[in-house]
Amino acid sequence: MTEPLKIYTIPTCSDCHHAKRYFKEQEVPYTEYDCTTNPEYPEEVKRLTGKQIVPTIVMGDNVFIGFAE
Repeated sequence: MTEPLKIYTIPTCSDCHHAKRYFKEQEVPYTEYDCTTNPEYPEEVKRLTGKQIVPTIVMGDNVFIGFAE
């Protein structure tokens, strides 16, 4: 079975909301990591991307910054 996507978010990010809604509509499983709830999450985003930008979406070994349908 494929591992769910990881989506790093913050509550005030409209692109984060769009990404979550899109993946839910497409029935793509994901795990959300709210960067405001755990200080390790923003550090993980920075390690993955070199930046602290959300949404950051991790799909296996692929990392995507931002979201557009």
